[in-house]
Amino acid sequence: MPRPTRTLRPRTALLALAVLAVPSAPAAVAAPASVQGKAAQEETVARTLPVVSPTPQHMTRAGDDVPLARRAELVVGDDTDEAARSRVTEILRAHGVRDIDVRAKASGRAPLTVLLGPANRPDLAKALGGTQVPQQAEGYALRVTHRTVALGGKDATGQFYAAQTLGQLVSRGRIAGAAVSDFPSMPLRGSIEGFYGPPWTEGERLDQLDFLGDTKANTYVYAPKDDPYHREKWREPYPADKRAELGKLVERATANHVRFTFAVSPGGSICYSDPADVKALTAKLQAMYDLGVRSFSVPLDDISYTKWNCDADKAKFGEPGRGPAAKAQVGLLNTVQGEFIAEHEGANPLQMVPTEYGDLTDTAYKQTMRADLDGAVEVMWTGTDVVPPEITNAQAEKAAELFGRKVFVWDNYPVNDFARTTGRLLLAPYDKREPGLSGHLSGIVSNPMNQEGASKLAVFTMNDFSWNDRGYDRARSGRQAALYLAGGDERVAAAVRTFVDLNHAAPTFGESNWQPQSPVLGPRLDAFWKRYESDPAGAVRALRPTAREIEKVPAVLRAGLPDQQFLHDAKQWLDATELWGGAMRHGLAALSAAERGDDADAARERARMESLAGRARAISVDPAEHHQLGPVKIADPYLDEFVAGVKDRT
Repeated sequence: MPRPTRTLRPRTALLALAVLAVPSAPAAVAAPASVQGKAAQEETVARTLPVVSPTPQHMTRAGDDVPLARRAELVVGDDTDEAARSRVTEILRAHGVRDIDVRAKASGRAPLTVLLGPANRPDLAKALGGTQVPQQAEGYALRVTHRTVALGGKDATGQFYAAQTLGQLVSRGRIAGAAVSDFPSMPLRGSIEGFYGPPWTEGERLDQLDFLGDTKANTYVYAPKDDPYHREKWREPYPADKRAELGKLVERATANHVRFTFAVSPGGSICYSDPADVKALTAKLQAMYDLGVRSFSVPLDDISYTKWNCDADKAKFGEPGRGPAAKAQVGLLNTVQGEFIAEHEGANPLQMVPTEYGDLTDTAYKQTMRADLDGAVEVMWTGTDVVPPEITNAQAEKAAELFGRKVFVWDNYPVNDFARTTGRLLLAPYDKREPGLSGHLSGIVSNPMNQEGASKLAVFTMNDFSWNDRGYDRARSGRQAALYLAGGDERVAAAVRTFVDLNHAAPTFGESNWQPQSPVLGPRLDAFWKRYESDPAGAVRALRPTAREIEKVPAVLRAGLPDQQFLHDAKQWLDATELWGGAMRHGLAALSAAERGDDADAARERARMESLAGRARAISVDPAEHHQLGPVKIADPYLDEFVAGVKDRT
């Protein structure tokens, strides 16, 4: 099946979150006890601020909400970020502002004035009032009062993020009267295309870069394992068409304030002591610098240090082993950092992935790295395993000690390129990463699934965590991720959450999952069978809405979800979900027939159940999407156990 060339997702997806993010507002107003009670409840709703994602460091009410009008002034200067200006214009037009007068100074007569630029610009500093301007990079201050919106950034990226927050403060024709002082807890946040299997398409990468911009993430690392020019053919320049594609990605990343980080992985064949190989590596980086890339990575993961690729390395570094491998790698990395990165204007510090990337054991390899590796180089680390069940502050602090610097976490979630993830989408919100990690890490990037669109739910929550790990709330972030994907439609978002529950499991390399499967449906089915023993009719009656909900989820998503890439990626799982929901419905009908003594009807319904379950089990992963082939897995083992339980009782 061909993949969509470009996701038809409106850029206003994040803007729509604010419309339905007021906690409990509809319920509070729906059933007032009196006119006075209704007035008080409406006032509470009016004073409640929308939920903003990622969670701001500080947000409070500054005054009354400001109504939108058909006319507004947008006050900018020469140092106003162009991407932020475009986003503010897009937000205003999306909410009915038709006449936007862009000017250098406010007239004082407009029904709405939006000031955008550096926070220290005099008019902005005055309008921000007592709202603290963060001094951290990418920070921003925002204040909404008296028909005026002030959006001040510590830098250009901060301006862009202020605009993103503004979009989430608009609801029902008004801008919430908020004051926000915000900045990222971690300097580096985003995703790394670092999985095995079919790489993402150009359209998927463009979609990912827009998504990262939406979620205030600033890093995308281009490192697809199955791109031959990334690993096996690392010495060879990219063909013209591929180079042009990479150029488009760099442009889109820049427009979203995302660092396009180009990674090249020479470890499988490089001769460290050969000047020609070092020159080939820097030539590869230079070609990307000429395209506009300013961030680079040299991953040295998934290679052997028990053998050399050339005799010259043995002669120079000695017999292969941990220490000699580290010495050879440090020489290469220090050369790239000192003679390429440091000599190229605007280049960010080099990133690298060590061969020992997933443990906390002190070895000759790590000893050499911390003693000799240039202090500017960012070292990536995956945790205590390739797919760690948790990352704690103590673990991160130990990793920093071992490598002599804060580490940059390559978190292998929601990646699904290893055997225990065969047939799975991993959609659960981020978890088991300890608040306070920002004190020990330079950042976190997600290694997503082969399915780019389907990865957004988990990556949304990961970006929420890396922005503000101490303010992260898993349940809230999961709800916001569903609303984002649903374009703000609560009914569609509810269907997304049900689909997440059916695809919640996240395996590790060990025996158990680090995210459990179906934490809602699993206990519900357990309770069903327990009740069935004493109250079969009541148990069946109580479970029927769940079966109907599961069966209808695919239709709700296909009709209402604006993200076509997600629908494409999830097609097989949506097909299976509909069949499993139908199997549950017929299974419940079989149990009801058996209870009333209608053995013939029970047999018919049981046969229909088994037929639908069999068809669901026969749906396989699309080989164009993934190299791990096999049947798709939905809510396992609970749905299979339900079918078996019905068969035993009918």
